Amino acid sequence: MPTSTKDNRTKNWNFLLYPESAPGNWREIIDETRIEWVESPLHDKDLNPTGEEKKYHHHVTLLYPSNKSYDQVRELVVDQLGQPIPIKCQSVKGSIRYMVHKDNPEKYQYNWNEIVPHGGADLTALCAPTHTERLQMLRDIFSYIDEHNISEYSVLSKHCRINEPEWFEVITTYSTLAVNAELRSRRHQGDMGKKIAAIDKAFELKCKEFEMEEKKLEASRVNG
Repeated sequence: MPTSTKDNRTKNWNFLLYPESAPGNWREIIDETRIEWVESPLHDKDLNPTGEEKKYHHHVTLLYPSNKSYDQVRELVVDQLGQPIPIKCQSVKGSIRYMVHKDNPEKYQYNWNEIVPHGGADLTALCAPTHTERLQMLRDIFSYIDEHNISEYSVLSKHCRINEPEWFEVITTYSTLAVNAELRSRRHQGDMGKKIAAIDKAFELKCKEFEMEEKKLEASRVNG
């Protein structure tokens, strides 16, 4: 049964762009469409199954405001940019995460901060975590806090801002109160631990003083 024109249309499309065969102004060409789109970091460390280096490339996701047919998108991708044919994007969030191999730890991990949104594309909105994902990230954040004995929000925030952009969104947007409560509790425990240690040390000193007094009294009784 032939595919209908309606079935061939969708808002979001993916394609691979090889810089060596693309026009030097390829970004400007896409920008001229006035659509939102997302560009991956340059994939320059991908390997074939045989271990050979793949050709350097970018992953590109086009986000049209309305449905576009394959032929309409092909005109941009193939005719103007000279790149392989576009394919329908099944998941915008999944496509963007794949730009850095976020869910493929066996592959080289590219830097999330090098993903480039164009035309007003909002990565935070496009990649908003589900409730289940947020809970798992919160568990991971608390584990990191324990492992590194963190008690200050600024220390955690700096780490997330530089190394874990998704965590940064969680601690600043969704779970700020929970994270602050955890850090405050750890500081309180630390303060209590210091107080108890100080009391123990004072008690130990008193015991030594008492022991010395006992020895002096014993000595005076023997000499007397």
